[in-house]
Amino acid sequence: MNLRVETRNPRENLAVIALGGEVDVYTSPRVKQEIVNLLNAGTTKLVVDLTGVEYLDSTGLGVLIGALKRARERDGDLKLVCDNLRILRIFEITGLTKIFDIYRNESEAVEKL
Repeated sequence: MNLRVETRNPRENLAVIALGGEVDVYTSPRVKQEIVNLLNAGTTKLVVDLTGVEYLDSTGLGVLIGALKRARERDGDLKLVCDNLRILRIFEITGLTKIFDIYRNESEAVEKL
């Protein structure tokens, strides 16, 4: 149940949420709440940085899918940053690479928002 969540706002209406550790059934509610709080505060452009994530389960995937949907409902978007091949493989196997824009580093993701 080890999860680190660090959020910063590099520019107006944009938040970068850096996650580290495990995103699973126990820790996903914390991630979801952070994202919901940002969206409710008016931030509609989100970058979720998964480079520090060691484990991601289906609950974590569900939170990310829900966050993407909520952001787009507010005319925003969500981009992912991931360079971990094991985590990327999860997105490939589930077909979520067709839904999410996934970048190798934060600057590429931020540039696209």
